[in-house]
Amino acid sequence: MKTIYFNSDVSDEVRRQRLYKGELFVYTACDSTKQLCAFAREFCEEVFYPYDPRDAQHHLSVEEYVEILKELKPKFIHHPKTKILIQNILKESGCDLSKTYFDVPRLRTSTAKGYLTSGLAYVFKPHRDIWYSPPMCQLNWWLPIYGIESDNSMAFHLHYWSKPVKNDSCDFNYQEWNKKGRKDAAKQVKKDTRKQSGALEPLELDPQIRVITEPGGLLIFSGAHLHSSVPNTTDRTRLSIDFRTVHYEELLTKDGAPNLDSACSGTTIRDYLRGSDLTQLPPNIIELYEEKKPTVDELSPQYLDKQVGVA
Repeated sequence: MKTIYFNSDVSDEVRRQRLYKGELFVYTACDSTKQLCAFAREFCEEVFYPYDPRDAQHHLSVEEYVEILKELKPKFIHHPKTKILIQNILKESGCDLSKTYFDVPRLRTSTAKGYLTSGLAYVFKPHRDIWYSPPMCQLNWWLPIYGIESDNSMAFHLHYWSKPVKNDSCDFNYQEWNKKGRKDAAKQVKKDTRKQSGALEPLELDPQIRVITEPGGLLIFSGAHLHSSVPNTTDRTRLSIDFRTVHYEELLTKDGAPNLDSACSGTTIRDYLRGSDLTQLPPNIIELYEEKKPTVDELSPQYLDKQVGVA
């Protein structure tokens, strides 16, 4: 059984420990998340003008849509104000900015009824973020820019929190992905051919839980959760923002959620910026993670029963 905490006033330390146990935290929109959403809407409404960003797919060819995303997403991600707005969210959420590190936020577009499901609008199949080389203490922060519905949201498959999944994360290397996979996103229009970690066995997606928040409502969860993009059967594109955090103390001690089934190589460790001054993690932390692959001792016995070939 897992618990969803709504507007909890526990400290960030207590929240992190509960998140590492698979609990979910949900918060109503606050000043800082509203500001981030408003900033994102400015970008979206400018590039999709004269169309509402949620409806633009009905007026543009897929190729035209991809060209707009090629401009929109990097511009938003790398804008200096975007980082400032994330800092404000972390501060308002009770994080110690001197010990909390975050990566740049991603602007996501989940188009309706299969219009575009690859490349820059990739629809995520059931996965754990830990299959993509982050530390086990990574936490995901997610918020919708506009209103969402159950049929264009995100699903959590909670019974897999303690159940390993046979997967091919052992073939994934984050540094290789950065060199080629991410760069080729705009080329993946009809079908996404990039190598990404995925399940190698049939999954039982039900029971599942979908958390619906207002625009700017915040959902925080562990990167170890198995989750997926719900097939968007509405008539509107879902636009959302997500970013990730890690905490210095858990990085140092290698604490966090349990690693049931991730065997990827490489690391995202250089992506994170300190909340107080946007500096990277110190060399002693980077060296703990860089180019390290999980050892047998770091993986669960249940995983090893299912999958072999882990160094």
